[in-house]
Amino acid sequence: MQQRVGLARALAADPDILLMDEAFSALDPLIRRQMQDELLAMQDALLHKTILFITHDLNEALRVGDRVCIMKDGAVVQIGTPEEILTSPATAYVAEFVQDVDQGRVLRVESVLERPEPLRLPATIDEALSALGDDDARAVVDDTGRPVGLAVRADLERAATVGTRDLQPALRTDITSTTADTALVAVYEDSARGLPLVVVDAEGHYVGLVEPLALLGELGRIESMADRVKEGAA
Repeated sequence: MQQRVGLARALAADPDILLMDEAFSALDPLIRRQMQDELLAMQDALLHKTILFITHDLNEALRVGDRVCIMKDGAVVQIGTPEEILTSPATAYVAEFVQDVDQGRVLRVESVLERPEPLRLPATIDEALSALGDDDARAVVDDTGRPVGLAVRADLERAATVGTRDLQPALRTDITSTTADTALVAVYEDSARGLPLVVVDAEGHYVGLVEPLALLGELGRIESMADRVKEGAA
């Protein structure tokens, strides 16, 4: 309650810049997360202010901040978005600083998003196979641009061998959809099915695909890069 009252008092003056120095550090983890959620919700819906948020908790900084400044011995060593801090650590110190962060909770689907042109109904099996090119699967959308399924090469080839011409009966309709701002960890289990995840916007329109191997590769690349940065400074 004290933190909520303190935040309300600070906002009552309607400052252009709000300084929050270890504002939630004394709270237990559950209340701390609730306060972070409240701050983010107010900032998005009402405040739209510049907030200088000081914390020694890197996970909090990556969750709350649009941009993060990491300092060492009173000097700035890197400034960037949470994604930049994790994927491109500027120094061995930063790489070591972020090594225990669960990247999957910070990085977003957008970081591995691909944008292949979707197939559109109505279409035939032959047209779909031709449009796939070197891809193993493509999203299929209706006339509003919303996904209705996945056209998977193996399924289409099986359908073609039994004389099926229409694309729609051969589609995988049990697709997993997500949004570009979803954390990678939230779609990790869905990617284990081996099928691309369909990315949509807030209105449900097709945006792109996430290949399971790309998702796993991105997480592995980040860990490998952090190791190389630390080894290079040794």
